[in-house]
Amino acid sequence: MDWQRSLLISAMLVVVYMLFLEWNTYQEANTPKVDTAAVEAMVTPELPEMNANPSEQVELVSSVGDLPSFPEEQPEQLVETIAAKNTRLVRVSTDVLTVLIDTLGGDIVRVELPKHLTALHETDNPFILLNRTASTTYIAQSGLIGANGTDTAAGRPLFKAGSDHYTLEAGQDTLQVDLTIEQGGVLITKRFNFSRGDYLVGLAYHIDNQSSETWKAGLFGQIKRDSHNPTEGGGMGMQPFLGAALTSTDENYKKMDFEDIEDESFKDTVTGGWLAMVQHYFISAWVPDQSTTNTFNLRKLGNQDLYVFGFTSPLVTVEPGEKNEMRAAFYAGPKDQYRLEKIAPYLDLTVDYGWLWWIAKPLFWVLYQLHEFLGNWGWSIILLTMMIKAAFFRLSATSYKSMANMRRLQPEMARLKELYGDDRQKMSQETMGLYKREKVNPMGGCLPILVQMPVFIALYWVLLESVELRHSPWILWIHDLSIKDPYFVLPLIMGGSMFIQQKLNPTPPDPTQAKVMQMMPIAFTFFFMFFPAGLVLYWTVNNGLSIIQQWLITRQIEGASAKK
Repeated sequence: MDWQRSLLISAMLVVVYMLFLEWNTYQEANTPKVDTAAVEAMVTPELPEMNANPSEQVELVSSVGDLPSFPEEQPEQLVETIAAKNTRLVRVSTDVLTVLIDTLGGDIVRVELPKHLTALHETDNPFILLNRTASTTYIAQSGLIGANGTDTAAGRPLFKAGSDHYTLEAGQDTLQVDLTIEQGGVLITKRFNFSRGDYLVGLAYHIDNQSSETWKAGLFGQIKRDSHNPTEGGGMGMQPFLGAALTSTDENYKKMDFEDIEDESFKDTVTGGWLAMVQHYFISAWVPDQSTTNTFNLRKLGNQDLYVFGFTSPLVTVEPGEKNEMRAAFYAGPKDQYRLEKIAPYLDLTVDYGWLWWIAKPLFWVLYQLHEFLGNWGWSIILLTMMIKAAFFRLSATSYKSMANMRRLQPEMARLKELYGDDRQKMSQETMGLYKREKVNPMGGCLPILVQMPVFIALYWVLLESVELRHSPWILWIHDLSIKDPYFVLPLIMGGSMFIQQKLNPTPPDPTQAKVMQMMPIAFTFFFMFFPAGLVLYWTVNNGLSIIQQWLITRQIEGASAKK
């Protein structure tokens, strides 16, 4: 009859597992997806013919507070502007970027990342980082402000472009896109520079003052965004940071989420510096001229769900007959810490490992080197876990020996509880006497584990933050280490490993505590079902190695005890 009961329970578990798979499939199938065709239509409207009368083409396109300004400098003139509905879009295509530039203001209004897909295997559906649609605002604006600035509260400049489509052709390493405008005898060229294999876009304003008056203005750059959260999959673990980050006078890496900025605006002035919009795996960042003193400002726009993270650079004066330029750079792409650290000091900290970054960064370096050798992030995670386990082998052994000795004393502990269970003081005295006679430290199993915890937590953040794991396969059904196991096999194995570990550990003397510990594998299995497969793989391998080491030590100690 026992085998029939076991068979029935097994069959019920299989049915529950199949129902859970169906529920998960249903949830994913009913998750709304972005209609990329509709999005494209919204950001590339048809362009009506230009009106012959310039005065009829002027329309206010930015509200007060949207663009920065120099209080001491008042605009002397307005440049020709055009309504947003008449905007021309210039498409720029490189091997790693597809960018739409709005000639009204010269803003970057859409960024696609062809090397990073929205969903695995959907090669025609690149990940969209920046976008401007009817329901979404996430754009990179830049311009000139001050006495002769092209950008004012009254409007944005309408640039001319030589083409509506620029492509980095095979054999080309760089691509230059020029937008031009003439303002009172001053020729202004807004130049974007793209490079092969790079997500950093150079920006330069070239000023050719052919007028008889002194020209004066300053450069600004800003990210304008709503507060929508694009985090993929949701998940039930720790959520990656979403919000603004910058280097400030007091902190190399300062974070402010949307609620922080809504509560209080932030302003600071530093030499060089940068500011970024940070999300899971990707960032966009303005990096002004590192030799100038720049003012940074984070603020919310009135009652709108719009936030502006911007910088302004010092005023530049160009005398009649002279030329000058102002420079900055804009990064839009993955959080590649080795590329980011070359762009600006501390920009690589946007790969946010938390306060354990000093442990996490070396761990990632080792993981990266392993991947260079193995060519697979899954096997690299396994090998790194084994290396960490080997490094802590002696410390873990101390912990497992203490647990094994505690387990060996359980029969005697049960006898003492039966004798002195009602007398807590006597029970405590006899228990301490037992530990002293047997030379067992009840805390010996805790301290070594606590010492190792910072390393394990740091590795957790490395695996959570590394864009390199996104859409990276391991083996068999694991096609993406950055999302949950589609069949929940790894979480179930992990839960089973936790159950085995519990059997190797001494049973807590308190019945309530013992029941709670018995529920832990079930609870952890459920939570880990929604964790990225790479994280679950790490925990599963770590548990497996711990079981082997603990079983060998427990067997050794219990065998030695039996011979006495």
